[in-house]
Amino acid sequence: MTDSSETEGTGWKARLAGIKARFLANAARVKVIIGNRHPRAERLHDPLPAGQRPQDFLAILLLTVGIAVVLADIPTYPWLRSLPPGYREAFASITNLGKANWILWSTGLFCLGYLAFLDLERLTGRVRMAMAMVWTYAAFIFYTVALTGILALIFKWILGRARPKLYEQVGPIEFDPFVFNGAYTSFPSGHSTTVAALATALALIFPSWRWLIIVAAFWAAFSRIMVGAHYPSDVIAGTLLGMTVTLFCARWMARRRLGFTLSANGSIVPIICQRSAARSFRALWRTVTGRRSALRPARDAEQE
Repeated sequence: MTDSSETEGTGWKARLAGIKARFLANAARVKVIIGNRHPRAERLHDPLPAGQRPQDFLAILLLTVGIAVVLADIPTYPWLRSLPPGYREAFASITNLGKANWILWSTGLFCLGYLAFLDLERLTGRVRMAMAMVWTYAAFIFYTVALTGILALIFKWILGRARPKLYEQVGPIEFDPFVFNGAYTSFPSGHSTTVAALATALALIFPSWRWLIIVAAFWAAFSRIMVGAHYPSDVIAGTLLGMTVTLFCARWMARRRLGFTLSANGSIVPIICQRSAARSFRALWRTVTGRRSALRPARDAEQE
């Protein structure tokens, strides 16, 4: 009995050691790939086109948020109270799409599993390409959603804007910086920041679906107003924050040809063409459904 337990324990230790070794090897490979792209990025110091510079986004933020504070925030709460309860209930069913937890858990676990369990050297070319692209875009989404969420939280606690539920007590433009009270965390909207970051990332990854993604994101962000959680200016600020940070992260990747590249007019586009992507993911789908193997023949792996 003791020998069996010791053997089982040794087996688990060996598996864990194998997972750790594979994780470190894959992580080192990713680090080398990113490191090798820095010299390329150093040669691409073209100035940002008008409309994509930080000062341009700041100007848009000040203009749109300022207009919303003056014209939209004050009448919004009374208008919401005049609507039938069914409106609020309908939008409450979609507002949770803006929660970051389901996005971070799904993309984060996939990225960790990719590094810990996949032996990339044994995968066929098409499957390896598909998995590499999925990992790159999943890591991109995880990073941008996490980063924008942290920034939104910092701004919330620093600015301390009262939420709409305190409209009748303090009005729509009450700010109490560093109060550290959940009722004073209205600006910017964290849900809208997450929705904008995710939507911007998906629109860059799937450009042919861009308008559908934008419309869906609009209603998800607008739901924060309809459920009485935020003022319109909060939602606008969160949307601009999520979109701006995600675009700059995508441009950082495009300059290094990691998942994206820069077109002749400076636009950010996926690095893989639709035809290659379709072939790679078709091979991956056949592997998932058991119609083909994801592994190369042993002699091919040995030759490399």
